[in-house]
Amino acid sequence: MMPNIRRGGQMGGLMVYLAGGGRHNEHEEQHLVAGDSAIMAQHGYSVLDTNSALAIARSLDAPRRAFDVEVLRMVKDSDPVTGAVTSKRVAGDVWHCSLSLRAEEGQLSDEKWGLIAEDFADRMGFTESSGKAACRWVAVRHGLSTNGNDHIHLAVSLVREDGTKATTHNDFRRAQEVCRDLESEYGLEQLESRGLRLGERGFKPAERERAGRANAAEIDPHKLERTVRAAATASVDEGEFVRRLRQGGILARPRFAAGRDDVVAGYSVAMRPIEGAQPIWYGGGRLARDLTLPRLREGWPDSPQTAQGAVEEWRATAKNPWQYRPVAPGREEHTPNPEMWKQYSDEIGRLRDQLRSVPVTDRATWAHVARETAGAFAAWSQRVEATPGPLAETSRQLARSAHLRAHESRPKPVQLGSAANAAMILMQAATGARGTMAEAIMLRQLGRTAVAILDMHSANGDARRAEQIASVMSNQVATIRDRLPAVQRLSKQAGTRPEITPENSRVAEAVRVATEGLATPRSGSPVPNTLEPTKRKMPATPRERGDLGRD
Repeated sequence: MMPNIRRGGQMGGLMVYLAGGGRHNEHEEQHLVAGDSAIMAQHGYSVLDTNSALAIARSLDAPRRAFDVEVLRMVKDSDPVTGAVTSKRVAGDVWHCSLSLRAEEGQLSDEKWGLIAEDFADRMGFTESSGKAACRWVAVRHGLSTNGNDHIHLAVSLVREDGTKATTHNDFRRAQEVCRDLESEYGLEQLESRGLRLGERGFKPAERERAGRANAAEIDPHKLERTVRAAATASVDEGEFVRRLRQGGILARPRFAAGRDDVVAGYSVAMRPIEGAQPIWYGGGRLARDLTLPRLREGWPDSPQTAQGAVEEWRATAKNPWQYRPVAPGREEHTPNPEMWKQYSDEIGRLRDQLRSVPVTDRATWAHVARETAGAFAAWSQRVEATPGPLAETSRQLARSAHLRAHESRPKPVQLGSAANAAMILMQAATGARGTMAEAIMLRQLGRTAVAILDMHSANGDARRAEQIASVMSNQVATIRDRLPAVQRLSKQAGTRPEITPENSRVAEAVRVATEGLATPRSGSPVPNTLEPTKRKMPATPRERGDLGRD
């Protein structure tokens, strides 16, 4: 269950919107499911219209008007021309929060939504259960969203019955925590970042709104997460990582240790803003738990030479992130030798064999494998998907298996194989490599590794996580497979099935997709039959080097 909070505005305007037809005329049977006892006694569960909405708004707003209380909040505004940021105070007595389910969860009854709303209001401190005077509030239900999500809206007046003000300090974090508790208590689907101890970060409403205004296909944090993940996986050391962030078209800057300019403690990244606007920076840990700099360093060799090289690159970005130029360009500037495709596909095959001896309880090692496999798909996406597609979604799903808490993590075992070189060649391969047998074989090897991760979750009793990976394998990976012309030839060379024999039909389909590539493209599918490359913001040089593998 996802909370979405907005503050400010007029209570009358909010209630009229909730009782109206909606932006796309999607609202239907608008009615209350819970709220202030006096308001519920008067309006009950009958369908709301504009008059009843305004009457409810006046009742909600009555304590503020009676005590003549002014609730203000500070907001920041930026000049679209100069980029100058100013602060101002605006009315802040209206608190609005929607609680929504994923479309796949179906719909709840009014009674269940009413109980959830009452418990939510209690735990957010808006009712007498807080030990203070109650705030007036209502919960409105008006059908599914345009995306098919069942949801309700809570409208709360932040002036209590005695004229005191309710606090909204840390309300977004508190709302998320309350939702996680309610998910467990009411048998709802649990958000993975807490219920399953995974570290995917939620997004703020403002991020979605910015993406909507810019007609962007995804919010900035998702794009940044995929770019950082691809760069980290494809890089042989930290210095190369910094340079690849630049090639990915994003801004990067270091966070130096206090009082030092030779020790980098962290980093942040941002999308390049439109002219005149200021960038919005995100720390690696804000994007995903496994993308903090300490976690990324677990996958790179540690030596005085590589550390010094990384510091020099970070210093160059610190001087001017917009005009950063690499201090010591490396292999990222060269087109890989096509002969490397087989070598790097074989490396993934050997990794898959090694995983047979890794205990399913060794979460740290499996997290490294998941992170690199997700990074390979992210790198592939960066090269060929102009907008987020099946490669991006596959990367995002697999990355969730890499999210561990800091105390659970440890450096990658030295003897363990890697998908890093696969990520490098998928990111840098020449245009002519697309749709070839080499890509089809690489997809099959990456798919088999993903099935191993799926099998690990199943063995650990994490059926939901296994089901999610199975879904992405049978849908997204199948789409990738069908776009590769070489799959028809590869299907004739399909090997044997892996040793696992899952009972779940969707898991079985995932195994078939990963190991055989036998299905033919769907008849009448709108999916194009080839993967088209996107233009890189900073193309590689025409020079080629024969051996770009790791030492």
